[in-house]
Amino acid sequence: MEKYSAFTDKLFEWYGVHQRILPWRNIRDPYRIWISEIILQQTRVIQGLDYYNRFIERFPDVGSLALAEEQEVLKYWQGLGYYSRARNLHATARIIAENFGGKFPESYEAILSLKGIGEYTAAAIASMAFNLPYPVVDGNVFRFLSRFFAVDEPIDTAKGKNLFTELAGRMMVRSQAGLFNQAMMEFGALQCLPASPDCASCPFESQCSARASGTVGDFPVKRNKTAIKTIYLYYFHIHSGNCIYLRKRKEKGIWQNLYEFPLIGSETPLEWNDLIATDEFKALFPSAEPLHFRMVSKNRKHQLTHRTLYADFYEVTLENAPKFAPDLIAIPADTIAEYPIHRLMEIYLENYEL
Repeated sequence: MEKYSAFTDKLFEWYGVHQRILPWRNIRDPYRIWISEIILQQTRVIQGLDYYNRFIERFPDVGSLALAEEQEVLKYWQGLGYYSRARNLHATARIIAENFGGKFPESYEAILSLKGIGEYTAAAIASMAFNLPYPVVDGNVFRFLSRFFAVDEPIDTAKGKNLFTELAGRMMVRSQAGLFNQAMMEFGALQCLPASPDCASCPFESQCSARASGTVGDFPVKRNKTAIKTIYLYYFHIHSGNCIYLRKRKEKGIWQNLYEFPLIGSETPLEWNDLIATDEFKALFPSAEPLHFRMVSKNRKHQLTHRTLYADFYEVTLENAPKFAPDLIAIPADTIAEYPIHRLMEIYLENYEL
């Protein structure tokens, strides 16, 4: 530990000056730390802050989250994406209420056993809430350490993750585990940036191995590149009187249990004549009643981590109440705000014009 005492002194000095004032900082409430960490897994701080505040205002503790209905939890999560995070939060709150008497567990092992909590999040909660000496290694820490030591082990392998976790653990001030972890993450987020870092103003410039060799841009190293698949979606915004029609997604995936318009999906783009010739279209619109279609939005691109989506939205006006598949529900058009929907639907409705 003495080997890195000068490093941690400098790190803590930097953090004392530059840390952002955030509502989950400098607290020991494991519940609020947990919520912040889950929100920030796939969301930048500036985007997640308002969501965190709204979520905590409605669900200030484990008990209030456990008692809520899943649909309401998803509604408060709407816009953050990766909705499995919200479903896991809800399920875990109920587990804590039932198995831990409503009190957040205090050991790393018990925290790690909870649904939706992996090693990173368990270490964050254990160290920040209970000052337990478990290093938190996120993308910011990977980047900082890989440059500081010029470690070329790929960070997206089990060997790489173990190596960097072990390295962070050796450098950690065990009596100030929570402070150390927050300072390391903040340094990577604000100083040791992914692109064009300001190395000249970095307090570790003279010690950074990548800076010395002029290879800052080469770190961190990644081995695997995720394949991105393109999907084409054709949505139907169906009106009948003052009602519109939605379906609840039951399929496994990031949008599970969210509501959306009925749709047809394809791995290749479909022209109109190809679309209406599909079995899915015929099943969706089996009636001989005249249908009135209006193209509202075409080729709207929506990027997910592993998917690029291109969506067309058609408005469909029917004079009579149709007989649709049983998985479609009719709702008054002015009540759609009560239903949790994914971001692609939200963008469409924000821009929809009669």
